[in-house]
Amino acid sequence: MSTAAAAISLRRLTVDYRTDDAPLRAVDEVSLEVKPGEFVAVLGPSGCGKSTILRVLAGLLRASGGSVEIGGEPVRQPRRDVGMVFQDATLLPWLTAIENVLLPGRVMKLDPASYHPRATALLELVGLRKFAAHYPGQLSGGMRQRVGIARGLLHDPTVLLMDEPFGALDAMTREQMNLELQRIWSANRKTVLFITHSVPEAVFLADRIVVLSARPGRVIEIVENRLARPRSMADVATPGFAAIAGRLRGLFGVPGALD
Repeated sequence: MSTAAAAISLRRLTVDYRTDDAPLRAVDEVSLEVKPGEFVAVLGPSGCGKSTILRVLAGLLRASGGSVEIGGEPVRQPRRDVGMVFQDATLLPWLTAIENVLLPGRVMKLDPASYHPRATALLELVGLRKFAAHYPGQLSGGMRQRVGIARGLLHDPTVLLMDEPFGALDAMTREQMNLELQRIWSANRKTVLFITHSVPEAVFLADRIVVLSARPGRVIEIVENRLARPRSMADVATPGFAAIAGRLRGLFGVPGALD
């Protein structure tokens, strides 16, 4: 894949954190290119630098070495063409669902009149239009995450960064959210970089899975996932799904790990 075609490009990305004793390396020379419209999962154990990579791409953290580009341009600060969804939906409790979706527009000082119809359409997309006037405390965990996804899409970013957005949900809700995210992604085909420590989640959602080592995070392997779309929960029990999941687990040397 040529660099010109990349929506996301990391070249030998290195990130060190300052400590009292000596610099702590979190990410070690990670290289990756993501095509426009591609869904890529980054899989690895806790503390391997997955979230650090996302923060660098979001312009929230400076790289110590290497280069980071989105759409062929270096990332030096937060960008309007990038959306982010966190593990915690981080909704403001005193704002309604639609007001939370509109929040990035307020921060970017965009015209509320022009973005209100888009916020309504996004709530429709995530199946929550009827809950537009509800406050976060009146919504379930899965519903709050769907509001967070809608908020991340408000300004129509070309790239959506997702940092273990379903990690805090119970197993059944997490499966439902995987189905919902697949549907939402299929409807708009944003470029997605999705952080997870769940093998089944990575296999269910991604076109490719980037496997990172324990800290400092290095790319062990990038695994292609050619399972047909759309995927259903029934696919989880198929030989093809099991083969990819088994290969991923084998890279960590612990059967059944990272679920």
